[in-house]
Amino acid sequence: MARFPKPPEGSWTQHYPELGTGPVSYRDSVSPDVYEKERAAIFRRAWLNVGRVEQIPRKGSYLTKELKVVNTSIIVVRTGSGEIKAFHNVCRHRGNKLVWDTMPLEESSGTCRQFTCKYHAWRYDLDGNLAFVQQEEEFFDLDKSRYGLVGVHCEVWEGFIFVNFAATPEQSLREFLGPMVTALEGYPFGLMTSRWQYRSAVNANWKLFLDAFQEFYHAPVLHGNQTPTAFRVAAEQAGFEAPHYQIEGPHRLVSTSGVRAWEMSEEMRKPIEEICQSGLFGPWDPPDIGPMPPGLNPAKCDPWGLDSFQIFPNFTILFWGQGWYLTYHYWPTAHDSHIFEGTLYFPQPRTPRERVAQELAAVSFKEYGLQDASTLEATHTMIGTGAVDRFLLNDQEILIRHFHAETAAWIAEYERAAAGA
Repeated sequence: MARFPKPPEGSWTQHYPELGTGPVSYRDSVSPDVYEKERAAIFRRAWLNVGRVEQIPRKGSYLTKELKVVNTSIIVVRTGSGEIKAFHNVCRHRGNKLVWDTMPLEESSGTCRQFTCKYHAWRYDLDGNLAFVQQEEEFFDLDKSRYGLVGVHCEVWEGFIFVNFAATPEQSLREFLGPMVTALEGYPFGLMTSRWQYRSAVNANWKLFLDAFQEFYHAPVLHGNQTPTAFRVAAEQAGFEAPHYQIEGPHRLVSTSGVRAWEMSEEMRKPIEEICQSGLFGPWDPPDIGPMPPGLNPAKCDPWGLDSFQIFPNFTILFWGQGWYLTYHYWPTAHDSHIFEGTLYFPQPRTPRERVAQELAAVSFKEYGLQDASTLEATHTMIGTGAVDRFLLNDQEILIRHFHAETAAWIAEYERAAAGA
C-alpha cells in the first residue's frame, strides 16, 4: 500500500477497500494464542528499534535491552572500530547473564574494555570474541574461537539502532523501512541530544496503547482538561480531522495541522506557559535546525502541528512543528501487559530558560501519556469479557484498521511458510 491524500470529496477508508468499512473484532488484543503467534511471526522477523547511537557514544560504550517478547536480553556495544554490534546477553560457559549491574532483570549501560562474566570470569572482547577462560587447561579440547558471544543482526538508520532476530532477515533495514520512512533522512536527529525519558508497565495488550496514537479523534475529549477552554470547546464543536493519513507496507503516518501557542490570546495561555515560554506542544522559541526533509508535513499544513510515523511493529517517531521529536515504544511482556517507553529529544539548551522550557514540555507530555494510558486497562478488561465482539471504527481510524490487518497478515504469512517447510 502506498496511496496518498484523498480528494476533498472522498473518504480515507474507502480508498483502501481491502481494509473494509465494517465493525472489527478486537479478539487479537486479548487472546493469549494470538500473542504467542505474534512473538514468532512478528517480533522474531521484523526489525526492532532498541536505541540510538548517542546512548553508546564511544569505544566500549554499551547498553542492555530486556526483550521478553522474544525471550532474551541483548547487549548493544560500540566496538573498537566504531561499529555497533548486538549480542545475546549470555555467557557461553554455564549460561549466566553476562552483563548486569545489581539487579539481573534490569537494564544497564556503561563503558568497558571487555565483558567479564560474574560467575566464573570468562571474558569477551568488544567484538564478542571469547578472550579469556579461567583455568583454560581444565577444559577438554577448548577452541576459544568457536565460543564467542551469539550475535544478533544489527543495522543503523539515521542514528536509530535496530536488531532482527530472524536467522536470516527477509529484508535489509532500509528495505523494511521503505520510502515513506526513509524520506525522513536528513532530519537533524544528531542535534537532538537533550533527552527526557519515562516508562511504565501497563496492564493491557500492547496494540491497544499503540491504537491510541493512531487517531486524534479522542484528543478534544480525553485531553480536554489540559488544553485551553476556548481551544477545547472549538475543537469539540468543529470535530477533529487530520489532513493526511498515509499507509506504506506495514507502516503508517498521520499528519496534523497545529496552533502557534504564542499567537493565542493571553486568556488561552496558562501562567506557567507564559513564565517558561513553553506549552501546547513544546518550547515557543523553535530552534534553528535547518531545512526539513521532504518526508515531513506531506499535507503542507501551515501552521504544521505534527507528523506521527508508526514503524511496524512497535515503534513511533513523532515530529513536532516546533522543532523537536519524541519516540514511543510498546514492548509486549504478555498478552495482557506491556512496557511503554516515551522519550523526548530536543537540541541542547543554550540558556537556563531553554532548559526550563524543555522540562515543561517533558512534564506536560508525561501528563498526556498518563491520560492516554488511563483508559487501557478498562478497555482490555471489557473486550476480554466477550460481551461485545465487534466494534465500530470511523474514517479517522483507518490506521487502526490497517495495523490490526497487518499483524494478522504477518501471522498468516508465517503460518503458510511454516506449513510449506
